[in-house]
Order: sequence, then C-alpha cells, then structure tokens
Amino acid sequence: MFKTVKGRLITIVLMVLMAGWQLKTKGLKQGLDLQGGMHLVLEVDDPDGTLTDDARQAAIEQAERIIRTRIDEFGVEEPLVQLQGTERIIVELAGITDERAARDIIQRAAFLEWKLVLPVQDVERALPRIDRVIVATLGEERLREMIDRNMEVAAPTSELEEALFGGASTDTVPPDSTAAGDPTAADTSALADLEAETVLRPLTSMLNSGDLEGTFLVAVSDLEVVEQLLAMPEVQSAMPREVALHWGQDPVGAGAQLYRRLFVLTRDAFLSGSELEDASAGRDPQFNQAQVQFQLSRAGGRMFSRLTSQHVGDYLAILLDNEVMSAPVIRDRIGATGQIEMPGSPLEEARNLALVLRAGALPVPLRIEEERTVGPSLGQDSIDRGRIAGIVGIVAVVLIMVLYYRMAGILAILALGVYVILVLGGLAGMNATLTLPGIAGLILSVGMAVDANVLIFERIREELAAGRATRTAVDEGFAHALSAIVDANITTLITALILFQFGTGPIKGFAVTLSIGIVASFVSALYVTRSFFLLYLQGKKASDPISI
Repeated sequence: MFKTVKGRLITIVLMVLMAGWQLKTKGLKQGLDLQGGMHLVLEVDDPDGTLTDDARQAAIEQAERIIRTRIDEFGVEEPLVQLQGTERIIVELAGITDERAARDIIQRAAFLEWKLVLPVQDVERALPRIDRVIVATLGEERLREMIDRNMEVAAPTSELEEALFGGASTDTVPPDSTAAGDPTAADTSALADLEAETVLRPLTSMLNSGDLEGTFLVAVSDLEVVEQLLAMPEVQSAMPREVALHWGQDPVGAGAQLYRRLFVLTRDAFLSGSELEDASAGRDPQFNQAQVQFQLSRAGGRMFSRLTSQHVGDYLAILLDNEVMSAPVIRDRIGATGQIEMPGSPLEEARNLALVLRAGALPVPLRIEEERTVGPSLGQDSIDRGRIAGIVGIVAVVLIMVLYYRMAGILAILALGVYVILVLGGLAGMNATLTLPGIAGLILSVGMAVDANVLIFERIREELAAGRATRTAVDEGFAHALSAIVDANITTLITALILFQFGTGPIKGFAVTLSIGIVASFVSALYVTRSFFLLYLQGKKASDPISI
C-alpha cells in the first residue's frame, strides 16, 4: 500500500483527515502571550529562615501539587504549573478573567481548624500584667510614639489620649458595652497595681467588651497597634498558658464605628483540616446565605462526635488560616458532616473556599515574588503580528520555490500545505498550547521542511545533469539526499528534546512545536513530496524531461 502511487495518496489523505479531525474537535489552544492571562512566580515565605534546605524543597514540591489540583478544579484551560529550581513555582493562567479570585485560590494556605471558645475573664485578669510587660519592653517614649502615630491616622489626639494614657473614652467603646479595663468590670486590685506602676494602658484601653461570648471588640483604627503588641514574644509569654487570640474574619458595626472581633480560644485545636475528605458549596435553605458543607473522614467523624458530645452548650470556632470564620454554639453531638456559614458572601466565594479545602492546605505560606498580567489586546496584537509574519514568509517561500524550481517547486508547495495541516493537527492532538515561542519553532520547522526539498531537488538536478533518465534521477535524488536530511532532522530533534526536558514554560513551548514540526517535515519531504513526484511522473515516459 505504501509503495504504489494510489496507496501513497490514500495514506496522505488519511493523515490529513486525521489531523483535520483533531484540529476541529480539540482546537488549537493559545498560550498566555496570545490570549492574555496571568503569570505568577511564587516563593516560600520564610523570613526567619527556620526551614532547612531539605524541608524547603519538600514543602515547595508539595505546594506545587496542591496548587495544580486547585487550578485544575478552578477550571483554567491548559494552566502551566511547574517548579523552577528548588524554591520557586511558576504559574501561568491563560485566558483568566477573575485575577483576584485566582490569586486567592493559589496563595491561600487553607489551614482549617476547630477550637473551643473560652471566657474572656482569664485574659482580662492578665491584662494589667501584660500592659506592664509592654511598657517595660518598649519603654514609655517608644510606646507613646507608636500610639501617637496611630492616632494621627485614626482620629484627633484629644479624642483618644484620655483612654490610652490613663482613662476610658466612650468613643472607643460600643454603646452597649463597658471597657475591659474599667474598674467596674475588671479586677480592682489589679488595676490599682497597674496605676501604681504606669499610667499607660495600651491593650486594656483598646480591648472593648465583645458582643459575642468569648470575644473582645477592637476598633478598626486600633488594629495595627493591637496586632503589633500581641505579636511581641513578651506579650505571648504573659498570656494565660492555654489561651490563643484569633481575629474574626469580618468587621462588625457598633454605633458609628467598625470593629474587629478578637476571639479568646483554646491554644490546642479541637480538630484540624487533615481529617477533611470533601467540601462543597451551597446555600442555607432557611436564610439563603452561602455556606460550605464539609465531610470528615471516618476517624475524624468519630473524634468530632465524641468531642462535641462533651462540650454541648459551648461555642466552637471554625478557623481558616488563623481567622475565625464563625463560632456557633454546640447544641448537640455533631458527626462527620457540618457546615461553615458565610453570611454576606457570594456563592462564588463559597465555591472557591470549598475548592481550596478539597485540595488541602499548603505546607508553608507562599509569597508572590513576581506578577505579570498580559491583556487580551496585547495577545491579539501578538496574534496579528504573527499572522502577518507567517503570511509574508509563506508568500516569499512560494514565490522562490516556484520561480526557481518551477513544477518541482509547485509539488513542494503542495507538500508544504500537507505539512502545515499535520503540524497543527499534531499540536491539537497532543493538547499542546501554541505560544509566541511556539510560532517561532513552527516557522523554523517550515524552513527545515523547505531546506529538505531544496536538498532533494539539487540532487535530482545533479543526476539529470549526469545524463540519468528522469525517473532514475528522481529516485537517486531522494536516495542521496536521505542521509543529509536524516542527520539534520535528528540532531535538531535531539536539541529540541533537551530544551523540553530542562527548559521552562516558553522554551518548552518552542521545543514542543519544533519537535512536532521536525517529524512532520521529515514525513512531508521524504514521503509526501515523493508521492506527488510519482503521481506527476505517472503519465510520463522515463526519458521525458521534467521542469526542475
């Protein structure tokens, strides 16, 4: 079948039909530089240098797998997620429209925990001691400078300095609550000790009585200072041993101000997200608010059931990345299923949260080291320029081949048309993504396909000049050019494979297109072009001249 002219033509038609079918059904995917999108470079966020090299490498490899799972579920077509060295992850999302959601899904740690809510009394009793520790550590002058800077941004000094430097201001306390450091609500002897040693009460003045069990309210204007004070190692050591403080996720309004809840929780987690098996987004049928329903493993369900049965009537906080999502009361024993309420959030945000929970938590925090966004207009401009370059190149090749080789050049152009279809079909069949470097590889392989035809035609001319019969000259020309064509294609293919193995995104795109083009050019020059020659010579005598 492969030796007869009819068999050759049938084979060529089948190859073209198969390539065309792949191209039609799967389509040709465009890369980030052609259709626009998002390029991120992520690194391990370890400012203190606590991770060893082995731990860092293991963490980045696990993070790469988790990010790939998240993006696959997010629905981006042909994303690029790959390691660069031992400390970086490259993420390219072509055609992405919601960049903020994609960035949140990629970077979110998604560390899920359940902790019991504790009464605030232990922390309130410790506040005078904590304030003394803060003053002793920072010094009065530095502490006053810190608070003054905060007040310059938040409000006029006259409104806050009484509360911060020795009194209580009603402007920083919700209308229906009493300041945590007020003598009517706290330990009077502890406050007396405090006033004997210092008039500065930084935390006491900024932690207001909460609106929920086990919470303080902190004015949004005071958040920066409170976060800095709570992060001090000395303050952490002065806190009650079994207590951990966590911020609520969303601000709440009280009077004319906005506050963030500060929850008093157990230091040890009630349960962690490692026992999570599935999560899905939906709406609460009663209040029509977004929620995420979760399913625990069998072991996690048994543990959750046992622990909740021991704490009926207590509040249980659900934390995501160390922030409290909600803190419902345990009304009965809870089994392997539950839900995370997200009042006020759109359903899409609940879906994204369910997605990252299913994929699992990142082993370490990641920071965005580099971010580039390619707009669709820039991608379209690249497509237009690439199209113009391709048309100009093809027209130039056609003119040169036809003018110089005449009929043989026409046959070569027909073979080149088959070559282009085979390359595009091969890219579609392999689900490869076409990028600007890929277009460069395609153009280079076109040049190699033409070069192979030039070698063949020059060999045929040499055989005709030596007095060979037409068919003999054609056979000898193809036979003598074979070794040079094989050597050129194999060496280039080896180079392309090396680029694919060790290169990054754009270089891999170039290598994939070049490899497919090399194989297609080899088939086009040695099989398709020769088949067209045999068809052309079929009606001619062996001694008839050919136009070459």
